Amino acid sequence: MKRRSLDPETPTESAELSLCEALLSLKNADEMAAFLHDLCTPAELEVLIDRWRVVPYLLDGVSYREIHERTAVSITTIGRVARYLNQGSGGYLAAAAHASRSKKTKAKKVLA
Repeated sequence: MKRRSLDPETPTESAELSLCEALLSLKNADEMAAFLHDLCTPAELEVLIDRWRVVPYLLDGVSYREIHERTAVSITTIGRVARYLNQGSGGYLAAAAHASRSKKTKAKKVLA
């Protein structure tokens, strides 16, 4: 993580909370995509996408090698995501659960 030599005016914890609140305030995927494209460099966004792409495969128990072959995401990144899935703060699991529920709800609406 990047460390700054000067004390910022806004403590890191407050700035992080403010970012979380900004993300939560967005109403749909289009707004979120626009925000992420403004917030992140193309390389940063690519890293985030790569990490998220491997989550479903890891949850399904697919091997690292197979995930790499399907996604072209590096084994190192896959391992990092797996570590945080197992030992992190629960963010990947919470997001995956919400995304799964959202997909099921959308599928029911299409079938109705």
